[in-house]
Amino acid sequence: MAKFRYRMQNILNIKEKLEMQAKNEFAAANMELLEEQERLAVMLQENAALQEEGRKLRQKESLSIRDIADNSLSVSLMKEKMKRQALAIHRAEQKVEEKRKAMTDLMQERKTQEVLRDKAFEVFLQEEKAEEGKQIDQLTSYTYGQKAKKEESR
Repeated sequence: MAKFRYRMQNILNIKEKLEMQAKNEFAAANMELLEEQERLAVMLQENAALQEEGRKLRQKESLSIRDIADNSLSVSLMKEKMKRQALAIHRAEQKVEEKRKAMTDLMQERKTQEVLRDKAFEVFLQEEKAEEGKQIDQLTSYTYGQKAKKEESR
């Protein structure tokens, strides 16, 4: 039996490598998104602490206008940071979605190549089966012909 060689195997290998690279890029983008979300969670905790501190400052018997103003400034700066962080998260989400689409497209291309390889293998098996059938027919014809010659020569 002959050995099956898929003539586009090098293309399939490239598609597999590109798919692995896309998976790695997707994972990296996903990690970046998680880090951005973690940063926002930390900022939310800091903001809650600043607001609680502001409430305590306002409830004191001796009000310190300077401390209250500093706290208000800190809260407004934190809100601005959180807005910027929300934009960073949005950009990271878009990047993740872009990488997911690229990965999905590459997976589909690889699967298409695998289907083509499987079809080529099926054709190869059919050709091998037909060739084997021919060889069996030739062997049978030769054997039958030899028996017929022996019987004629008797």
